[in-house]
Amino acid sequence: MTIKQELVDEIEVLLRYNLDTTQEGIKVHHTAREGLISATQRLHKKGLVDSEDGGYLTDLGHEAAEHTQAALRLLTSD
Repeated sequence: MTIKQELVDEIEVLLRYNLDTTQEGIKVHHTAREGLISATQRLHKKGLVDSEDGGYLTDLGHEAAEHTQAALRLLTSD
């Protein structure tokens, strides 16, 4: 199974969220890498974030970010 760059970019956006608080969102600026801008827009269309430029995670987005960040911790542990 291969992972397309679009999915890698979406994962990268989800990894940027601080899961310790629901009061902290992110903003993907127009000067960001195009792949991240597009990924954030796709995450918004999927209902994972509340704004096309990032904003806050939705409940579904928070769950996805938790799983994504947990998987990264497992894969990068020694």
